[in-house]
Amino acid sequence: MRTFVFAILCIVSTSCKPKAMSEKAVAVQPAMEEQAELMAPDLKKYETAYFASGCFWCVEAIFESVKGVAEVHSGYSGGSEKNPTYEEVAYGRTHHAEAVEVYYDPEVISFTQLVQVFFGSHDPTSLNRQGPDKGAQYRSIAFYKNEEQKKIILDYMEVLESSNVYGRPIVTQVVPFEKFYKAERYHQDFERRNPNNSYIRNVSIPRLNKFKENFKSYLKEEAH
Repeated sequence: MRTFVFAILCIVSTSCKPKAMSEKAVAVQPAMEEQAELMAPDLKKYETAYFASGCFWCVEAIFESVKGVAEVHSGYSGGSEKNPTYEEVAYGRTHHAEAVEVYYDPEVISFTQLVQVFFGSHDPTSLNRQGPDKGAQYRSIAFYKNEEQKKIILDYMEVLESSNVYGRPIVTQVVPFEKFYKAERYHQDFERRNPNNSYIRNVSIPRLNKFKENFKSYLKEEAH
């Protein structure tokens, strides 16, 4: 399985923090949101997995391009605070990280493969930072729901370390999953809805395209 060291292609001044909300929080008409909710797939039959690897706009888009993934939600996890908001998390006022909830069909894609996607789409050696986004809220976390998942994550990390894939120690946290708080509506499918946003153009889309180049066999047909 291919792995690669992810590097942001463009170093830009923009970040995932809400300092330009007028640009980032493009209003979505309530009728459109209601229609989207009505069209949402029934997710009860899918398994869930949880990861954090930087700005959730980027991470959501990456996992949504993977075959066997039915839905991805952006949100917050890894902290103890209840019902966190984007502003609280993005400014480091909680112990949560920006995270994603991945609904997947285990008959199409395995948890092991999702772990490979996770490690292959960001820099797990970067402590509390991904690209232009700095702070513990952007740390690398692989959450596990049972001991089998924990072993899968740790075994794969050992393979990466022993092969010296990244050239530096992996700092990814491996922690039990406790609670996921879904982010505000306008964060969901943010990259798709806001292709002209400066952060999306300069950071998120290049990151997604880099992933696609290295994981072509994992992509949905429409993602090629």
